[in-house]
Amino acid sequence: MFEVSVDQEFASAHALRNYKGACENVHGHNWKVQVVIEGDTLDEAGMLIDFLDVKRMMDVIVARLDHRFLNEVPPFDVKNPSAENLAEHFYEEMAGNLAGTAAHVKEVKIWETSIQAATYRPGTRRP
Repeated sequence: MFEVSVDQEFASAHALRNYKGACENVHGHNWKVQVVIEGDTLDEAGMLIDFLDVKRMMDVIVARLDHRFLNEVPPFDVKNPSAENLAEHFYEEMAGNLAGTAAHVKEVKIWETSIQAATYRPGTRRP
């Protein structure tokens, strides 16, 4: 199994819904997101996927979120813009971009701060 990862950063604000505390107020973060892609097969150049292709895919997602108030950006105009939901959003977007290729998204990790992160990886959800 081969694995590659690409990190990106962006800045945006959000206000958590259904939360009691300071984070229910509008506040911002300098987010860092890491997408980890895995697969069994390398191409003729000996790569699972070109880092630049992954970066371009991530750039499209980041462009919709960077310097924005996330509560006004779909799907976060309805879905709570928590770090967990952002990680899942990046996962779903990237998985769609990789559909039909030999590579797939293993996990997405997103940091709100340098010491707080949330990870999404597919799997069986527990009740």
